Amino acid sequence: MNAKAFSLALFSVLIWGSSFAAIRIGLQGGYDAGQNVLIRFLIASSLFLVYALGPRTKFRLPQKSDIVRILILGWIGISIYHIFVTFGMETISAGTAGMLVGAGPIFTALIATFILKERLTRLGWIGLAIGFIGISIIAFGSTGTSLTLTNGALLVLIAAFASAIFFVFQKSLLTRYTAIELTAYFTWAGTIPFLIFSPGLLNAMQSATLEAHLATLYVGIFPAAIAYVTWATALSLANASSVSSLIYLEPAVAIIVAWVWLHELPTPLSLIGGIIAITGVMLVNIMGKRRTIFSRKSAASSI
Repeated sequence: MNAKAFSLALFSVLIWGSSFAAIRIGLQGGYDAGQNVLIRFLIASSLFLVYALGPRTKFRLPQKSDIVRILILGWIGISIYHIFVTFGMETISAGTAGMLVGAGPIFTALIATFILKERLTRLGWIGLAIGFIGISIIAFGSTGTSLTLTNGALLVLIAAFASAIFFVFQKSLLTRYTAIELTAYFTWAGTIPFLIFSPGLLNAMQSATLEAHLATLYVGIFPAAIAYVTWATALSLANASSVSSLIYLEPAVAIIVAWVWLHELPTPLSLIGGIIAITGVMLVNIMGKRRTIFSRKSAASSI
């Protein structure tokens, strides 16, 4: 992998990993979960709209035959994913959320195996089993006091599963649209359901802290928009498997940023589960495939 591709991919992973702490800051600073996700995606949608309307931009509208699919996938991969992650983070740490989402490729591999008939080796199946053990330990150990599945951990697990569905079933669209076009379509479609959180938004914006404003603005600009573009560019410059290997850094980034910014760490049990889960993910994606399976971020990079 050349230096430019490595730098762009690493930038994306760092941005995605930092988003969990930034979301947490927004929640603590005056925005409730619904308002937080709405304002983030109003920002991201506005950025894509400005780009689409640019005088030198050749931005194509989606084909009529693809509109329903784009809407459904946008609602699953953007609306459900971000609502469940944000509401889940009201009760679990940023690092724990990052580890649960970082284990999402386990769900992606499982869906691709049973739905797309992509074949795993024996090591791949062992990796899936290890990954699910790790995910279970993270989820049930998120409180640190007992082996209990909290509502927050369950919501983030559902979000990770929604993300996997999204990136498995949007594969055929990747041959008909550019990275920015398809990302914009999904972002606009996914933002529509967030409008139900509009009541009280102006009051929240007036009462929220400056740190909450800046954190929410940061997530709307960088993780929700720019990072997907830089990741797509990295993939265009290097082998997809080489670039995608960097996604295993995301949970670690989430934990480190949460520790530095929020002085917050996952429980020891969740950390152990995270190590086990990432080991399973790496086993599936590096040694367990007979045919290429899209991981969460490698698929995201192509939209």
